[in-house]
Amino acid sequence: MESKLELETILLPGVESRRPVVIAGPCSAETEEQVLNTARELSAIGVKIFRAGIWKPRTRPGSFEGVGSVGLPWLQKVKKETGMYTAVEVATAQHVYEAIKYGVDMLWIGARTTANPFAVQEVADALRGTDMPILVKNPVNPDLELWIGALERLNRAGIKRLGAIHRGFSVYQKIKYRNDPQWQLAIELHRRLPELPIINDPSHISGDSELILEVSQQAMDLNFDGLIIESHECPARAWSDAKQQVTPQHLKMILDDLVIRDAQIGDKPRTELDELRQKIDLLDKQIIESLAARMKISESIAKYKYENGITILQSKRYDEILQNRRQTAVQNNLDADFVTKIYEDIHEESVSRQNSVMNELQNKK
Repeated sequence: MESKLELETILLPGVESRRPVVIAGPCSAETEEQVLNTARELSAIGVKIFRAGIWKPRTRPGSFEGVGSVGLPWLQKVKKETGMYTAVEVATAQHVYEAIKYGVDMLWIGARTTANPFAVQEVADALRGTDMPILVKNPVNPDLELWIGALERLNRAGIKRLGAIHRGFSVYQKIKYRNDPQWQLAIELHRRLPELPIINDPSHISGDSELILEVSQQAMDLNFDGLIIESHECPARAWSDAKQQVTPQHLKMILDDLVIRDAQIGDKPRTELDELRQKIDLLDKQIIESLAARMKISESIAKYKYENGITILQSKRYDEILQNRRQTAVQNNLDADFVTKIYEDIHEESVSRQNSVMNELQNKK
C-alpha cells in the first residue's frame, strides 16, 4: 500500500536552516532547578529546542513515571528565560490538553504508544484543529506499517507538521546497542515518504553516552534531518536513564565532532545507485553482526555438549539445518545451492568454535 501524507516542510520556524536540527534536554524533568539549569546550559551552546520527559511510560510499576503536569510551568519558565522551543512526549488525550494549556511547542509520540493504534487515534483526535508539530517514534518492534499508520492517523486529523523519530527496535538478544538501529527501516520510510523529516534518537539506540557520537554520525551519513539527544546537567544523578544522558558540554563536543556531509555530489544530487549501495553496506553490517551472534550461541552449545557428554558433530541436526535453509532460500527467491555453500562454511566455522571451547574446558580440568 503506497503511502502519501499532506505535509508542511517546516516543523518549527528558525531552526531548520541547516542539519542537524538538535532537540536536547533531560530524559525526565525532575525539579525546577534541574530543568532550568540544564536549559540554560543547552541554550548557551546553541540548542533551540528543549525536550523533557513530563510523563514517563515505564516498563515496570514502581519506577519513576515523571513529575506530571507539575513540571509544565517549569517549561514555561524555560521558554521565557531562554527563548527555546519546548517539546514533550504525550500518550493520552489528557497529556495533549495539558501540554497545549501550558504552551508546549512540539509533541512526540513514544515507541510504546506508536505500537497501539487506539492510543495514537486518541492523541490524533485530541490534536484535531491544532497546528502543532508532532514527531512519531518508531514502534518498539520493527513494524514499518505500524509506524506509517500512526503518521497517517495524525495526518487525517489535520496535522501537517509531522516528523518521525528513529529510536531503534527492541531485541531479545544482547547486542552492542540498547536498541537495534535496523537502519534499513528508516531508509525505507524515507523512500516511501521522502518529504517527511526524520530525526534520529542516538540516546535510545545506544543506551550509552559513549556511543552517541558513533550513532549520530551514522544518522548524519544517512542524511537524517536531526538528532534528539538526552542531556542532563549531571547525568550521574539522573532519576532515569542515567547511562545514556550527556552533559550539555559533552553534547557540544559531540556536535562539534560530527562530520556533516552534503547530500549533493558536486552539482548533482546523490544518485539512486549511491543510496542502493548504502543499503547494501548496512545489510552487510547486519549480516556480520548476526553471524557473530550465531557463533556466540555455538560456543554456548559447545559448553552444554561438554557438560553433558555429547559429541560436537550431530549429523542429523546438520542435515535438518541444510534442508530447512534450502527451503527458506527458495521461498525467498534465492538459489538453494548458493545458500547451501554459505551454510557449509558457517557450519565449518561453528564446529571449529565448538572444538576450541571443548578443548579449553578440557584443559582447565
